[in-house]
Amino acid sequence: MAPRDFRSRLVRRASKAGIRVTDELSSGLTAYYELLARWNRKINLTGLTDPDEAIDRLLLEPLVAVRHLPSQTSQLLDIGSGGGSPAIPMKLAAPGLELTMVEVKARKSAFLREAIRELDLNATNVENARYEELLTRPELHDRHDVVSIRAVRVDPRALVTLQAFLRPRGTIMLFRGPDGTADAPAFFPPLELVQTVPLLEATQSRLTMLAKRPVGAGRRF
Repeated sequence: MAPRDFRSRLVRRASKAGIRVTDELSSGLTAYYELLARWNRKINLTGLTDPDEAIDRLLLEPLVAVRHLPSQTSQLLDIGSGGGSPAIPMKLAAPGLELTMVEVKARKSAFLREAIRELDLNATNVENARYEELLTRPELHDRHDVVSIRAVRVDPRALVTLQAFLRPRGTIMLFRGPDGTADAPAFFPPLELVQTVPLLEATQSRLTMLAKRPVGAGRRF
């Protein structure tokens, strides 16, 4: 599909979902998708082959999620970044974010670094590691406003680990598909549920948000 055709399709899909996409943002998202498609012919970055489904899942869901970023969010840590969604579309939609993408596989990390160069993303970097390994770096503790997670298995133990990277009152954003229970995954203090909201009607996807309660604070979320 030619870039112009894809861009028009993206804008139509966004409009149908009630999302306004500026010319600058649509250009960035199109460039990202083209790069993803090229690399996907060499390494498995996404299994989505239908253009409409790919637009919805990879591009539009992150744009809706940006609406739910807590106010004054500046530091985003994305876990298991893989092909770059939701992190890169969120960065394109909110360029003021300082973004760190965590990806354990070297070839996927190479793609993410190429995307940073091609899209000229400032204040963006890649950690080629398991997120558990980052616990040994105290400068990453209590630092981030938001931790985003998609396509990574999340259990209470994982959430206990991930909350260490959040500042007090920071938020974990869990991207969830239509499968499985509508309830939030099990979690323990200091995390508590903020809300679960729909992302796109077309994909029946949801976003669950958990907040980190400061030590000694009562329930305020």
